[in-house]
Amino acid sequence: MNSLPTVSISEHWARAFAKPSKIGAEALPPSMQTLCDALLVDVAGLCVAARHTDYVAAMHRASIEPGVCTVMGHVGGANVASAALINGTATHGEDYDDTFEGGPIHAGAVVVPGVLAAAEFHELSGADLAWGMAVGSEVMCRLCSVAPKKVHQAGFHPTAVFGALGAAAGVASALSLTPVQWVNALGIAGSMASGIIEYLAEGAWTKRMHPGWAAQAGYRAARLAQEGFTGPRTLFEGTHGFFHAFANTDEGFFDDMLNGAAEHWLAADMAFKPYACGTMAHPYIDCAKALVRDGLVVQEIERIECNTAHGIVHRLWEPLEAKQHPLNGYAAKFSIPYAVAVGLLRGDAGLIEYEPQVVHDEQVRNLASKVSYVVDPDNPYPNKFTGHVRVTLKNGAVLEASQDHFRGGRDDPMSREDLHQKFFANCTYGGWSDAVAQDALDLLLSMRQSQKVKATLLGQ
Repeated sequence: MNSLPTVSISEHWARAFAKPSKIGAEALPPSMQTLCDALLVDVAGLCVAARHTDYVAAMHRASIEPGVCTVMGHVGGANVASAALINGTATHGEDYDDTFEGGPIHAGAVVVPGVLAAAEFHELSGADLAWGMAVGSEVMCRLCSVAPKKVHQAGFHPTAVFGALGAAAGVASALSLTPVQWVNALGIAGSMASGIIEYLAEGAWTKRMHPGWAAQAGYRAARLAQEGFTGPRTLFEGTHGFFHAFANTDEGFFDDMLNGAAEHWLAADMAFKPYACGTMAHPYIDCAKALVRDGLVVQEIERIECNTAHGIVHRLWEPLEAKQHPLNGYAAKFSIPYAVAVGLLRGDAGLIEYEPQVVHDEQVRNLASKVSYVVDPDNPYPNKFTGHVRVTLKNGAVLEASQDHFRGGRDDPMSREDLHQKFFANCTYGGWSDAVAQDALDLLLSMRQSQKVKATLLGQ
């Protein structure tokens, strides 16, 4: 058995992320204040957009328990766990939520539902909410650097397993837990983490649930720790630690995870999606649109070949025939052949492009069947998401487009105006009027300054 450290990795983190004694707007750098506002706006809009979907209805029926916490887009409050679970599921359900390019993980879909529900129930301030959101998001982003790609390769969903820890850290920080309690919360959450990626086989709904499950698990872990329950302080470096379980490795870049904590905020570079599908497909959609913009006639296409990263083949390219003919809209969200097809034919990959009538359109499916791939061993994934589309026409001519970044990410971030436009579009899709959406936006943008967090206005 390995000798136990005097100061564990979790304890280093607890020291770094201890809440300032006088927390206020100045406790977070401007970049993280901006991120917190953006996360609140994006998460709320996504919850409204998904509120009438079958999977949210099923989750609501199965898990709703009365309480004072807001279920966004639904009338009537819920207890903390129910609100976190439903809101997290709704946020991630359409795969239109934030992402971190070093992961990829979707921190906002976990941390915002968990910390917001805790803030409402425990009557915390907007500053408490923001600190918890910032710490929870940062923990999730930093976990991505330890064993890149290995969690996915082991069959687990990083958002799910990292999310339980991120939510626990976020809620523990918002509640001002002591360093010992903070460490225990993380250790407890390690035994609550779960989420396999077999949903890819047929487009099952479980991935949609993962952030919600992680959000409520993180809250439970933080509250258990607050009441004296203990968890392993050697969660990460222990013989049977977190990455041993979820990445099949006892080694990792733990220094990268620790260096600069609470000084250099990786989460400030989190990205917001312009398309409602898996993040790595986005640059391919942009390439497809660029080709059409430059004069490509879709009807003249003979075949399409894309350069891609090895690390995404098993999720977004294979089995190739299944990706070319997705069974449903959710399966289509994890198909680059489908993304290229709708980019070429429809010039978008929004919520409508993943509705049944588009997914089963013969023209779309025929075009997707022409898309194949070649692995580029020099592709920089997961540090950068890139795209490449090479089209061979029936006359033998070859047209090509490449993009070396993810639009909406750190190299080409979404503007405040674009984010608000996305929010209004999501609210419209979910059936809210512009007036209701504007009132909600005003509330969200003022939430960090509130003396007591209350999101009741979003429950309609």
